[in-house]
Amino acid sequence: MNDNLYQYILQLSDNSMILGHRLSELCGHGPSLETDIALTNISLDLYGQTRSYCQYAAKVKGEDFNEDTVAFLRTEREYKNVLLVEQPNTDFAYIIVRQFLFDAYHLPLLEQLKNSKDEMIAAIAAKSIKEVSYHHRFSSEWVKRLGDGTEESHQKMQEALDYLWAYAGELFEESQIEKWAKEEGIGADLNAIHEEYKKDIEAVFAEATLTIPEYDPYQQGGKNGIHSEHMGYILTELQYMQRTYPNMTW
Repeated sequence: MNDNLYQYILQLSDNSMILGHRLSELCGHGPSLETDIALTNISLDLYGQTRSYCQYAAKVKGEDFNEDTVAFLRTEREYKNVLLVEQPNTDFAYIIVRQFLFDAYHLPLLEQLKNSKDEMIAAIAAKSIKEVSYHHRFSSEWVKRLGDGTEESHQKMQEALDYLWAYAGELFEESQIEKWAKEEGIGADLNAIHEEYKKDIEAVFAEATLTIPEYDPYQQGGKNGIHSEHMGYILTELQYMQRTYPNMTW
């Protein structure tokens, strides 16, 4: 039970951590000061969620684990985030489409998890919903603004959606750990979330005059620790301090 619970917490934590890292790379590089600050704040929200999950994961794991060892001292194959959140900040269109595809999944996920039988997961979800509601509002409004904007912004958004759509399906590919968590009443029902997700993205993309690609999403593996070529570079930055200065304290 404890190892299954630990692995499930990692799946929740790693999505927020890796996406939070991607957004942190944009600090000082946003298209405007207001947007720059908004993206940085979203990153901070995601890292706040990550910290809560990692503290709980360390408690479940026991032994000599703490939030830092859980977050920073695992090998690449031990990270369970989906491939979508690893994708690089190619341009602002890619950033916004990636964010919206994740937010449209993340918000209904938390709505279910706030009713989890696991009191700590339920508490983290309940605390995070207000933040993620803002994330979703931010990303969906930008999707509409850019998709139904100029000819150039529309083209860039469609290009980003055409590329990133391949990664969206993994959000709903139920791993063995997610299946266990659902059956135990700890985790979410991804099929139910998928129905909400489809209604949400179809409405937003229609208003943005963007066409959802006809092909089925097919890129996956992250939930099982098989990542894209980008993950190694991300972990090099994330883990540098902890691996260079072992047992460092703040």
